[in-house]
Parts: sequence; structure tokens; C-alpha cells
Amino acid sequence: MLQGLMNLFSLCCKPFGPDGEVLDPNGVLVVGGNTGGSREGKDGLLWFRDIGKYGSGEFSMAVVQANQVLEDQSQIESGQFGTFVGIYDGHGGPEAARYVCDHLFSNFRAITAESEGVVTAETIQRAFHRTEEGFTSLVSELWSSRPNMATVGTCCLVGVIYRQTLFIASLGDSRVVLGKKVGNTGGMAAIQLSTEHNANIEAIRHELKELHPDDPHIAVLKHGVWRVKGIIQVSRSIGDVYMKHAEYNREPINSKFRLPEGPVPMNMPILSANPTIISHALHPNDSFLIFASDGLWEHLSNEKAVDIVHSHPRAGSAKRLVKAALQEAARKREMRYSDLRKIDKKVRRHFHDDITVIVLFFNHDLISKGAIQDPPVSIRSALEHR
Repeated sequence: MLQGLMNLFSLCCKPFGPDGEVLDPNGVLVVGGNTGGSREGKDGLLWFRDIGKYGSGEFSMAVVQANQVLEDQSQIESGQFGTFVGIYDGHGGPEAARYVCDHLFSNFRAITAESEGVVTAETIQRAFHRTEEGFTSLVSELWSSRPNMATVGTCCLVGVIYRQTLFIASLGDSRVVLGKKVGNTGGMAAIQLSTEHNANIEAIRHELKELHPDDPHIAVLKHGVWRVKGIIQVSRSIGDVYMKHAEYNREPINSKFRLPEGPVPMNMPILSANPTIISHALHPNDSFLIFASDGLWEHLSNEKAVDIVHSHPRAGSAKRLVKAALQEAARKREMRYSDLRKIDKKVRRHFHDDITVIVLFFNHDLISKGAIQDPPVSIRSALEHR
């Protein structure tokens, strides 16, 4: 009780920015939970921040909940180091996504500090691996009291803007799409930058078979869906320790996660936490990025999403994308969007997944000069959905 009052007092005493945003003691914009700026809002299960500024331009952000407990987490971190964007689409529960949102960026900052702030694909990869090791250690500590922590995991999609280079790192099936101006035509091309690791993709099944040549059941088709070992669709993640370390693939975890004893022992991790990382030199024709969990891409094509952002004002872009996906989800079930909105969380999961969207717009005048907008920004979305 006393701690709660102290937390409330601390919040009330936080300084405010020029637009009424709450700032922490270091002058960093804090958004999420019970704090936020004037453009932040909530509409039923939809949370959004229509427009805001980050180091290299503007952003729009939105989340809609479908599960009983929101399994998506996301963040924007921006300062003199550059900009870090993360979308973490959890599965089996929210714990892994929350852990990654709490630790991946801090691990990234600690590792880049070792190289005097220089960002490379290697520093990003090391941050992923350190986060995976930390979560695995947590599973080990909690094994006797919370063994099902071994069965939760999360996809990870990260974008880092460092100077004039964009890095994209991905595990799982979240996606980032670039909206790129096509010459002077006024058109906008949709270019997918991320690689997806889902067993429904033939190339991923081929990769799995190459890694596990002695296992004829490494990818199994069940009810029209390809799954790794017949259990999980994604082939890379943070967490899912039961598919990486044999000592956690046993009782007392739920039997649906336990691999049957057979001729092929689990002598190496089945899932990987090694991200696919690409670098992209930012070009003046690069207009915006759409980062989203797979819940959006189940209902919208890359081209449709880019067209929606390009054809409307920047403010509300992420919310507009989420609503377009929900309208399409309703159409597929031959129902009205207004009726879908009335369905509460948990039951809503039968119609669509949790959906998280972050749209980053580029200010190339700032990027070309190496300038960073102040104040620093640190945002985590939808904390109140816990």
C-alpha cells in the first residue's frame, strides 16, 4: 500500500515536456501505462499514439489486444546513440515478450558501449544472444516453481538506425516493410526488409531439414499448417527453451510440448535464437517503415499497408493500419466491423491475433546531417493492457 502511494506520488511529481508529455528525471519522454502525451488514447481494446517525434523523424504506434492477456510488447528508444525499435510477439504467454522488452535494449546499449557506441550486425547479434542466455537462466531458476516458463517464447523484430544506416534483425514471423518513393512518379513501392522464420515457408522447411537431416519429422503438416516437430510454427525465437535444451523437455511441462521418445534424441537445439540481420543504407527516397507483428500481415498485404500509410496523413497511421486489418478480419467472417469491436478479449482471439504496429517516418534533413531531435524518447506501448 505504502509503495503504491509512493509510486503514485512519484508519477505526479514527474516534470512535463512542452506538449504536456511526462518526462523522467533525465528529461526523457515516458509513454505507456498510466502516463502519456496529449495524442495518446485508448478505444476499447485498441491503444494508440497517433503521432510523435523520435530522433530521426516522426512515429505512429498502435496495439490491439485479442488474447486474455496481451502477448505483444513493443518499444521505441531514441537518443544520441540513434534509434532502436522493437516488436516482440509472444506465444504461450506474455512472459518472454515482457522479458525481452525489459532486457534486449539494455543489453544492446551495454554491448555497443564496449565498442564506443559503434553499431554493427555483430553487436546486435550479441545483444540477442545475451538476452536469450538471460531468459534461459531465468527458466532454470524458476524450473521447480514455474516449469511452464520453459514453454513460453517470443518472436523479435528489431530496427536500429545508426547514423545513415538501418539495421533489421528478426526472429520469427513479424515483418517490416519499407515505403520507398518511385522516382518522381508520386508512387510508393513496398519493399519487405525482414526475413520470416515460419515452417509454412518452403525455404524454412528446407533449412530445418538441412540442420536436422536425420529427423524425418522435423517439419510436420497438421490441419493444413506446417509446424516444427508438429508443435510450433516459428523456427527461431527467444525463449521456447523446451525446444532448445533437452533437460526442459520433460515432466512437469504440459504433455503437448513434450517430444515423443524416439530414434532421434534432442542432442542439439531444434529452434534457434540466431537472428537474421540485414543492413540498409538509407536513401532520400526511403519514406517510412512499417513494423508489425504477424497479426497485421495475416490480413493486409505489404502493398496494401504501404498504400494506406502513403494515402493518408501521418497522424494516426498505425491505428489506421490496425483498423484496416480488423475490418478485413470481420469481412472474412462475414460480420460487421462494428460487431467485431464489441467482442471482448479472449473470445476476440478466434477472429484475430494481438496486433502491434509502429510506423517510422524519416526526416532525411536530420539523417543527412547526423542530427538527433531532442529530447530522448523511451516508449513502451500498452502497458495498461497487462
